[in-house]
Amino acid sequence: MKKYSFQYSIPEMTRHLFALARPIRKYLTISTLASIFGNLGHMGLMGFGAMWILISAGAAQGSATLYALLAILSALTIALGRYLEGVYSHIGAYGVLASLRIHLFECLDRAAPALMVDRKTGDLINIAVSDIETLEFFFAHMIGPLFTVFILPITTLLIAGHFHPLYVLVLLPVFILISIVIPLLALKAGRRIGMENRENLGELKSVILESVYGIRDIQIFGIGAKKTRQMLHQNDAVNHSAHRLTIHKQIVSSLPTFFVYLVRILILLAASYLTGKHLNDPVGTTVISLVATASFSSTFSLTAVVTNLLETYAAAERFFIIEDTRPAVKEAEHPETVGPIADITFDAVTFRYPGTQKEILSQASFRIRKGEHVGLLGESGIGKSTLLRLLLHFYEPDQGQILLGRTPLPKVSMKELHQRIAMLEQETYLFDASIAENIALSRPEASQQEIEEAARRAGIADFIRTLPEGYETQMGQMGSRLSGGERQRIGLARIFLMDPDVVVMDEPTSALDVLHEQELLRTLRREYSDKTILIISHRMSTLQDCGRLLHMEKGVIH
Repeated sequence: MKKYSFQYSIPEMTRHLFALARPIRKYLTISTLASIFGNLGHMGLMGFGAMWILISAGAAQGSATLYALLAILSALTIALGRYLEGVYSHIGAYGVLASLRIHLFECLDRAAPALMVDRKTGDLINIAVSDIETLEFFFAHMIGPLFTVFILPITTLLIAGHFHPLYVLVLLPVFILISIVIPLLALKAGRRIGMENRENLGELKSVILESVYGIRDIQIFGIGAKKTRQMLHQNDAVNHSAHRLTIHKQIVSSLPTFFVYLVRILILLAASYLTGKHLNDPVGTTVISLVATASFSSTFSLTAVVTNLLETYAAAERFFIIEDTRPAVKEAEHPETVGPIADITFDAVTFRYPGTQKEILSQASFRIRKGEHVGLLGESGIGKSTLLRLLLHFYEPDQGQILLGRTPLPKVSMKELHQRIAMLEQETYLFDASIAENIALSRPEASQQEIEEAARRAGIADFIRTLPEGYETQMGQMGSRLSGGERQRIGLARIFLMDPDVVVMDEPTSALDVLHEQELLRTLRREYSDKTILIISHRMSTLQDCGRLLHMEKGVIH
C-alpha cells in the first residue's frame, strides 16, 4: 500500500468544511433541527407506543388515548423531520458545491501555470468534478448526525436514569463506543484507504483523458493494445482500493449492529438483577428496551456516515491542497503604471524551477529595444520557453531582474502586463464557443466590426465567410476540423484585436508546413512592422525576418 503524508488533520478539515458551510447555515440549521426532531420522534414512537400497549393490556397506569395520540404525533414528526432534513440539507449542499467549483477555478487561475507542472490535467478534472461532488456527503448527510449523536444518548440516559441508575451504567459505555470510539478509530484506520482510492480514480481519469485526446496518434502508431493494458492496470488499482474500502466499510458498519443487540441483553440482565433485588419495574424495562433500541439505531447511523467520510475527507484534502497552493509570484501591492513598453531588459537573470537544482537560465543578460524583431535560437528543451514565462511573470527569477523600460517587472500589475504583452504559442486553444467569441477572448467588449477587422488582418476572414454560420460557427462542431494554420490565424486575430505593445511567440510555426509558415510570417511582418516582437524557434526559416538573433546555450544568452 502506498504511503501518504497528510497535510491536514481531521479536526482541521472539519473546521474548514464548516467554514465553507457558513453561507448556507440557515438551510443546515433547518435540516439539523429536522434531523434531531425526526430521531427524537423515532424514540418517542417506541416509548409512547410501548406505554400505549402496556396501558391497554392493564400492565400500567395512565391514559391509553393520550399515549396513542403521542405515538401518532411522533410518527408524523419522523415523516416531517426526514422530509425537511433531506430537502434543506441538499438545497444547501448543492449551493456550496456550485460555489466550490467556481472557487477551485479561481485557485487554479491564481496558481497556474506553476501548479500545472506537477499535476495531470485528468487529475485536476477529477478534483473539479468528482472530488467536489464527493464533498456533498459532508454537507448533506454529516452535520445532522454530528448533533444527534450527542442529543439522543443524553435523552436516553435521562429516561433510563428516571427508572433506575443501573440502566445508565449499562447504556453509557455502549453509547461511548458507538458514538465516539468506533467512529474515530474507523476514520484513523481507513483514511489512507480513502486517499488511495481517490488518487487512483484521478490517475485512471488522466489515462482515459490522455487516450481520448491522443486517439488519432494511438491509431496512427498502432498502440491501442498498449494503451488498453495501461487502462486495465490503472483500473485494477482502482478496483483493488475500492475493494479494500468496501471491506473497511462493512466491518465498521457491522460493529454497531452487534452492540445494539448486546445492549438489549445487558438491559435484560440489569432488569433480572433488579428483579432479584425487588427493585425492578416491568414497565420501565419495556420502555427502556424499546427507547434504547430506537436511540441506538439512530445513533449508530453516525458510524455508517463515517465509512463514507473516508472518501469525503480524502476529497477534501485534495481540494484544500489546491486551495492553499500559493502562486509562484505575488501581485504588486502598489503597482506602477509602466505605460507603452519602450524596451525589455534581462539583467543577469538566473532561474531554476522550484524543487530542482538544474539552472535553466544562468546570468542571462540582453536588451530588446522598442520596435525590434528579435529571434531566439536554441535546441529543443534548453529553456527558451522558460524565458518567455519569466517575461510574462509566471515565475520570479532566482537572481537578477527583468525591466520593462525602467520599471522592474514585479512592480507591474498582472492586468497591465497581460494587456501590453501578448503571446502566441505552438498551438492555439479554441474554446467550445463561436469563432467570434474565440477571437474576442483577448478583448471581450470588442464590437463585431472590430472582430471582423482583426480576422481580416490575420488572413482568416475569407475562410470564416465560407462557413455556413460564419462568425457564429461553434468550435465544438468545427474545432477538430481546423488546420494548424487556421488555428494559429485565429490566435493571431486575438493578438490584433488586443493590439499589445509587445508580441512574444513560442515556436508559432512548428505545426505548419513551409507555405503556411511563410504566410503567417508575412502577415505578421505586414501588420506589425512597428511592434516589438520576440520569436522563439529552432527553425531558421521562422526567424529569417528578425533584425537580430540571440542564441541560447546551456542557460546562457549570446
